[in-house]
Amino acid sequence: MKRKAFIRFTAALVFLLTVLAFLIVLASATAKWPQQGKDVVKDSKLKVDRSNIQEGYFFACTANKTNKKLKLRVIKGDTTLTYDLNGQGNYEVFPLQLGDGNYKVSLYENISGKSYSAAGNVYLQVKLKDPVSPFLYPNQFVNYDESSDVIEKADSLCAGKTQSQIFDIVCNFMKTNFGYDFVKAATIKANQLPDIETCYRKRMGICQDLSATMVAMLRSQGVPAKLMIGYADKNYHAWVIAIVDGEEVFYDPTAQLGASKKSKTYTVERFY
Repeated sequence: MKRKAFIRFTAALVFLLTVLAFLIVLASATAKWPQQGKDVVKDSKLKVDRSNIQEGYFFACTANKTNKKLKLRVIKGDTTLTYDLNGQGNYEVFPLQLGDGNYKVSLYENISGKSYSAAGNVYLQVKLKDPVSPFLYPNQFVNYDESSDVIEKADSLCAGKTQSQIFDIVCNFMKTNFGYDFVKAATIKANQLPDIETCYRKRMGICQDLSATMVAMLRSQGVPAKLMIGYADKNYHAWVIAIVDGEEVFYDPTAQLGASKKSKTYTVERFY
C-alpha cells in the first residue's frame, strides 16, 4: 500500500509541476519581442528596418562603423525626440509612441564640439495595429530581452493572472523589494539611459531605473505600460502609466518608496 501511495503522490507531483511549467510558458508567451525583417531602407549613413512599424517600433543604426558621436532625431508634427545612437552599426529599437501618422527619422553625426551635421533621413508612414502596441515591446529606454532576470521574475510572479492582478503584484513587488539609490542620484551624468539590469540585480535605482524596471515587468506580462519622463512639481522625474483593462493607471515607484514627496502635479515632457 505504501508503494501505491508513493506512486500516486509522485504522479500528482509531476502533474502539478507540469501545470506550473505550462503556466510559466504561457505567461512568457505574452511577451512581445522586436523582429527584424526585409523592409530595410538606407539614406546616406542611416539604415532603418521598418518591417514592423505597424507594431509600434523600428530598428535604426549607422550603415558604417564610426567613432563619432551620433544622434537620432525622430520627428512627428510638432514633436521632436532625440536619441543617442551607437557607432558600431548595431541595430537599436525605437518606439513609435506618437501614434499613427508621418514620421521623419534623421541621423546626425558629430563634427566638432556640440556641432552635428545631417547624415541621412528616412520617412515612415505609420498605421498602428493597436494604439497600445508601442508600449508592449522593449526599446532603447526600456531595454530588456528574453534572458533578462527581471522578466523571469515577472513570469514566476504573474503566471495565469489577470491584468489588474498583474499590476497589483508588480506594484507590491517594487514597493517591498527595492530601494532608492541616493548615491547614484548624486553622481549620475546627464543623458544616461535607465539601467534595468543593474536596478534589478541590486534592487536599487533612481527614478528612471525603478520606473523602467516596473514597465519591463508589466510589458513582459502583456500589460501595456509607459515610461514617463518630465516634472513632478518642479523636480525632474520619471514615473509609470500602465494601461490596465483599457484604463490608464498612474504609479510612481520612487514616491511609493518614500524617496520623494508625493507630488501634486506631474508634467509630461516625453514618454517611451
